[in-house]
Amino acid sequence: MIQPYTPDVSLKGKLRRRLARLTHRRPARLDLDRPVVSFTFDDIPASAAHAGAQALEKHGARGTFYVCAGLFGRDGHMGRFANAAEISALIHQGHEVAGHTLDHVDCHRTAPAALEADLDANDLALRGLGAAPLHFAYPYGEVSPRAKKQLGARYASLRGVHKALVHDGGDRNQLPGVGIEGPDGEALTRAWIDRAVAERAWLILYTHDVRETPSPWGCTPDALDRLIDHARTAGCDIRTVGEVLAA
Repeated sequence: MIQPYTPDVSLKGKLRRRLARLTHRRPARLDLDRPVVSFTFDDIPASAAHAGAQALEKHGARGTFYVCAGLFGRDGHMGRFANAAEISALIHQGHEVAGHTLDHVDCHRTAPAALEADLDANDLALRGLGAAPLHFAYPYGEVSPRAKKQLGARYASLRGVHKALVHDGGDRNQLPGVGIEGPDGEALTRAWIDRAVAERAWLILYTHDVRETPSPWGCTPDALDRLIDHARTAGCDIRTVGEVLAA
């Protein structure tokens, strides 16, 4: 059983993550005709690969799934993680599969050589399933200037967990993300969608498990369905991370 991990929540850790936002920046060039929302999933519990993907497909949309191949089929605090066959099915259904390290490691605490080996192994596993892992999300949102520089040399974008919208010139190496999680997750996410509409900006959402009794890091299928519907009704395009940046 994989247990929860506690990232650095000290003042030093918070300052490090803020400092990283000022370093090794790579601007995203956006020319949005309409507000855009990307629905993304981290770690990929099996419930996200099924209920999460199905909610998007119901609305004719696709999501970005940040995958750790080292977790395939294992049990954890968010339920069973998806296996290789389930990730392969996501690819065939048109979803985007991206990197999240092999073993869900803290990119700040992992030595550069060990991190590079972990990334190589994960990317190789995902390519073997037919994915092109061009994008990446920092596990736990843990980032430092050194890790950001190393990862920025490998991937077309890197997503964190600090809450903000993305406008033209936003940093591809530390994209913000808003979590659909916790008891107030749906209401808070709805407010962020409305902000994206008002500012004609890009909003990146993330969650983990998608089930009737979610973990503190997940949401219910009904909540996800309502949020997708709200984004559509509010006039947002729903695109994968790669689609937004490629455009």
